[in-house]
Amino acid sequence: MVTKKAEQQAVYWTEISDSVSRRFHFEADGQVSMKVVDDSRAVIHKMVDCFYNKFFPSGYPYSVSEGYLRYTQFRALQHITSAALSVLSTQSLLFAAGLRPTPAQATAVSWILRDGMQHVGKLICSNLGARMDSEPKSWRILADVLFDLGTGLEVVSPLCPHLFLEVAGLGNFAKGIAVVAARATRLPIYSSFAKEGNLSDLFAKGEAISTLFNVVGLGAGISLASTICSSMQGKFVVGPLLSILHVYSVVEEIQAVPVNTLNFQRTAMIVADFLKAGKISSPADLRYREDLLFTGRLIEDAGNVKLGRDLRKVVKPSKLWELKQIFPEEKFLLSHGNKWVDMVLEQDATGEDALRGWLVAAYAADIGKSSHEPSASALQEAYDKMNDVFPPFLSELQAKGWHTDRFLDGTGSRFSW
Repeated sequence: MVTKKAEQQAVYWTEISDSVSRRFHFEADGQVSMKVVDDSRAVIHKMVDCFYNKFFPSGYPYSVSEGYLRYTQFRALQHITSAALSVLSTQSLLFAAGLRPTPAQATAVSWILRDGMQHVGKLICSNLGARMDSEPKSWRILADVLFDLGTGLEVVSPLCPHLFLEVAGLGNFAKGIAVVAARATRLPIYSSFAKEGNLSDLFAKGEAISTLFNVVGLGAGISLASTICSSMQGKFVVGPLLSILHVYSVVEEIQAVPVNTLNFQRTAMIVADFLKAGKISSPADLRYREDLLFTGRLIEDAGNVKLGRDLRKVVKPSKLWELKQIFPEEKFLLSHGNKWVDMVLEQDATGEDALRGWLVAAYAADIGKSSHEPSASALQEAYDKMNDVFPPFLSELQAKGWHTDRFLDGTGSRFSW
């Protein structure tokens, strides 16, 4: 029910929804203010609504992509376990250094040690940013594996106090790289969930979730350090269990992310699904099918395309002009090898150019199955077929939510004429 009263300088109206009456005040300058007039909901419902407002993006669940809730649930578990591990590892470091810290002291020092190693990690990871943009899921998992490796080294440091500096330094070095890699992959992951240009809101609410459950994890770590893990035997039992739970939660969290940018693996999977079933897969369709370990694997149904090799290594000088004549206006070149088809992109090639090349390679592989190497006529036939299907293919792809304006090939080699 909506009632409305207009005045010369302002507009007021009341909206009633789910037993809540809200009065809105629409100022002449365009600003809108809201006041709750009556709320007859149960206390528990009010608490849940308050939690959603504080820790979930405005308009949830309609303002985010599919999978956000599962991502957030496992992200909370990941932060709890990592924060608890951090407390235990710092307590072990201080014991190895000859100190006898309280759990609260271990908590405080953990922040200092972790932040200090970020500078080293930034230097090491400075040239890996393009790869992280291309494969944010794999790098995010690697970051947490490195974090657990560093934590494990810190936990065992009291067993070799004569090597304290070496063990502690290596452990914190691994954790420093892990922190940088985790932060670098955060933005492409948040971008995948933003549906309404609400990236800043997603980022702010995501960091709020992280802070909340980091505090919970620190509390859990303090309790463990004071009881079960006050001895090395306790740490050797609880530490691996926390680490396993930590990595599991990260894998589940990352698999829930529907990354909507085109890279090597996702492009090949889109083309393979299109040729096999005639359908366009959405980011949500592919999220659990991505190979997070072997991201560069060849997909036969997509033409066994291999991307990123140097042009001089994949195309013979005698064939370069011939290939250019087949694809005169394109920003890709294809060269058929014994086991795969090499594709090299021009410097300013986009996701659309990569898709066009992939479709040509897949169609050519299908046409040339009877011969060892596709002829120029087979490539021309494949190219013509691609041109026929590409306009509706691209339109549906974009309607599914894919970003085709760029292609993320990591550090793959490109060329320019």
